Amino acid sequence: MLRFAGGVCYRRLGKRFFSSVNGECALPANLRIPSNLVKLPRTKRSLPAGCELSVLRRCDIQIPVHLSAKQTWLESLRSHEDDQLGLIDLHPDVFAVPPRVDILHEVEVWQRNFKRISHAKVKSRAEVSGGGRKPWNQKGSGRARQGSIRSPLWRGGGISHGPRGPTSYYYMLPMKVRVMGLKVALSSKLAQDNLHIVDSLEVPTPDYQYLLDLARYRHWGESVLIVDVNEELPENILQATASLKMVNVIPAIGLNIHSMLKHETLVLTLEAVKYLENKLLWHDSRYTPLYPFKLPYSDFL
Repeated sequence: MLRFAGGVCYRRLGKRFFSSVNGECALPANLRIPSNLVKLPRTKRSLPAGCELSVLRRCDIQIPVHLSAKQTWLESLRSHEDDQLGLIDLHPDVFAVPPRVDILHEVEVWQRNFKRISHAKVKSRAEVSGGGRKPWNQKGSGRARQGSIRSPLWRGGGISHGPRGPTSYYYMLPMKVRVMGLKVALSSKLAQDNLHIVDSLEVPTPDYQYLLDLARYRHWGESVLIVDVNEELPENILQATASLKMVNVIPAIGLNIHSMLKHETLVLTLEAVKYLENKLLWHDSRYTPLYPFKLPYSDFL
């Protein structure tokens, strides 16, 4: 739709107005997004002419013929400038699956509820103290017949059909759905440029200000989740993140949908990428168990 104001033609695209003269946004100042909320694009240093950067890491698991590997930059935490050490390949069946918001929502709701226990409990008319006799005679008083003042009809009486906790909300999603949720979350982070791969978690200093400056320099946002395979992490990264609320470190075995959605940026090490690819792709080709896992397997050799 075209609009003319003051001799200048404006074209409306969705909810934004652009001037056909200079191409700038013609929205009033009070309707524009504040500059401190606009995420700046990451600056990519250009390679010299005729220089071809080699791929530092190839996928260990064979990629289907109709798919191609996803490539991203390998970074380092040792210096602010080490954000393009080389290219690495990521398996498309883990980091390039179609987005499924319904799967993410289903896994997120399950993760919040499967450990939830409600301890809400109210007393019934048999548990409320007092009210052992009839408040008045059955007939002759002109009032409605009552058997006890602890009836649910009375103020201060028992509650009928109320919660009788503790109540468990436990249920289990199929393994395929949980695996698909992790793949969708990883793919979404990569598509939004919020997934970064580092060679290791070695930082030059245990000062937390170094991590804050590094995240600000590389536009990692307000919250960062760092994932590594080893449960024993370097001492410098542990001391640097101990006093930071928005920068957290977890092992790869504990990576989950809720943590990835809660943090804006996800940082994986090379070992964590290999671990996640092996674990998640194994479910695509694994055999279904002959019996449920809850049954004993004493008859097997």
